[in-house]
Amino acid sequence: MSGLSENKYCPNDNKPLKILLLGDASNFHNCLAQGLRRMGHDVTVASDGTTWMNTERDIDLSRPLPGKAGGIMLWLKIKSMLAKRFSGYDVVSVNGTCFATLRPKRLRAIFDFVLRHNRRVFVSVLGSDSHYVGTCTGKNPPLKYSEWEVYGEPTAYAIANQAEIAEWLLPELSELCYHIYERSAGAVTALYEYNEVCRSIVSDDRLAYGGIPIDTKSIDYSGINSSRGKINLFLGRHAARILEKGTDRLYEAARRVVDAHPDLCTLNVVENIPYAEYVKRLRDADIVLDQLYSYTPATNALLAMAMGKVVVSGGEPEYYDFIGEYDNRPIINAVPDDDEALFRSIEEAVLNPRSLIDRGIKSREFAIKHNDVDVVAKRFIDFWKSKSL
Repeated sequence: MSGLSENKYCPNDNKPLKILLLGDASNFHNCLAQGLRRMGHDVTVASDGTTWMNTERDIDLSRPLPGKAGGIMLWLKIKSMLAKRFSGYDVVSVNGTCFATLRPKRLRAIFDFVLRHNRRVFVSVLGSDSHYVGTCTGKNPPLKYSEWEVYGEPTAYAIANQAEIAEWLLPELSELCYHIYERSAGAVTALYEYNEVCRSIVSDDRLAYGGIPIDTKSIDYSGINSSRGKINLFLGRHAARILEKGTDRLYEAARRVVDAHPDLCTLNVVENIPYAEYVKRLRDADIVLDQLYSYTPATNALLAMAMGKVVVSGGEPEYYDFIGEYDNRPIINAVPDDDEALFRSIEEAVLNPRSLIDRGIKSREFAIKHNDVDVVAKRFIDFWKSKSL
């Protein structure tokens, strides 16, 4: 593949790697870094902390001010650090085309510098990019539904955000997306959906599934808090992503359940709070309402599962088959095209509280088996090393 830096030698498999994780999303790279460090690797995380989530990082890439002035200041800050802080790594993995809040031409300049001055550069596919949006809104998408379309029909989110679709597909951003995928040594995906969509832009030998890392060893099992008398339905949401995640419809379904059975359950909604505080609040939940348009559980659901909670999230057979899980399928699958079925699935869980404890135990087992940070970190390392490191 043209554009890949030359690799003059292959270090011993046991030699620690010097790694830069550039950009972050929902604490993904920060958590992955913890697992990689436990394996003995030297890891630096450079990100904006996913803005209001304020996740940990070694190099802060937050905009110091909003608007154009903040962008210029961030660009000058990164330029001043490139030679010292962004070069000399065995591995750099960038968060797609969103590794910093800068214009595409600035991101391309940073990526090209990183490509020239490090041994291998990979992509961590952690969210939407031009290819994902174009594929999901184009003809014959590989997914039967997404946040953009459900069985061929545009979602409320897509209808309300036509300008966002157009922006993702602008030549400047699309060209950056394809440039990064083409020049990288490979891509590791966080979700089944991203993996399926990436197949049309990244060859199979350059594509791997990593999954979302969860530090399950640091998360105590809290399970179902049935002693309180009422089941706590918990909805944590991002105010700017309500339509995108379908939490508006999850809220309405849960509200109906509470109205129908006020003696059995309550609904607790939290919005846009820092990551550390959010994790504390999550411990009091029993049933966690995650998102609607996903085949898979993402960070929010997996955190809850590690605590032994029951989650309403993506739990499609295609996902379970993809990860080779044929026995333990504990997720309440959130169907995206039937609000009545969504209501009934939440209601059934509330009406059968004894089953929640067992389901919560299986949820934790699932998170440990498939998404423990050490498991995910090994997937990343194995793939990176397979590319002649």
